[in-house]
Amino acid sequence: MSSADTPDLFDRIAAATAKAIRIAEITLPPDVLNRIVAASENETSPVARRELMHILENIRLAEERQAPICQDTGIPVVYLTLPPDIPYTPDITEAVRRGVREATKSIPLRPNLVDPISRHNTGTNTSADMPAVHVSAGDRLQVTVLPKGAGSENVSRLKMFTPTEKDRIPEFIVETALLAGGRPCPPIILGVGIGGTFDGAASLAKEALLVPLDQMTPEEEDICRNVNDLGIGPMGLGGKTTCLGVKIKSAGCHTASLPVAVNIQCWAARRATVEVPLS
Repeated sequence: MSSADTPDLFDRIAAATAKAIRIAEITLPPDVLNRIVAASENETSPVARRELMHILENIRLAEERQAPICQDTGIPVVYLTLPPDIPYTPDITEAVRRGVREATKSIPLRPNLVDPISRHNTGTNTSADMPAVHVSAGDRLQVTVLPKGAGSENVSRLKMFTPTEKDRIPEFIVETALLAGGRPCPPIILGVGIGGTFDGAASLAKEALLVPLDQMTPEEEDICRNVNDLGIGPMGLGGKTTCLGVKIKSAGCHTASLPVAVNIQCWAARRATVEVPLS
């Protein structure tokens, strides 16, 4: 019997999910923190610099007190990588949900998940079809979580371009940041998905938010610079720092279409990965 057939594996997946959520909710990834520190050192506006210092103090206190970085603890989006010898089963999905329920209770997290129409709240951040779990093949069994708050999610956009409009994509990305203004709690990170299908572009955009900000392509750097030139600034109060980074993921698409999605992330760009031991 393989490890995938044992109930103990599901317990380890649940525990890894809860652990990943705890890390993500309390501690910012180093690449994001470094960008915020650099922005605080480069800001010339006293108001903007003060806001960035408040953000850094918030980050410090969250880690010191082992409390969530933001009161909107979001809805966790989960990414699993499974080795070839571990099949994806409903039990694995349930193990992830169990981990989310545990994290909601123990951290604790704000119960954000509601029915879209009745607005009934499950109180656990889970339901029959949530959280979203994305599965891919990998060498190791890993759980990656991306808690996503509503402030940044609500100002994200998707547009179906025609193929002849490809040169307008950078303009659309910058326009999305402009329309968002201070609502997503800038400085923001922009995850961009280009290609795929209507739903696929949105998935690509969210997956782009998992990519570290240590390096950006010249295209990403140019878009980031243009967003910063908008002058929206930290918390929308003006300044040089509106965007911490831009990451783009692309996929093939139909010859007659060109979907583009921009998933905005606030400065609290929370993500964490935990490996699940196989024995």
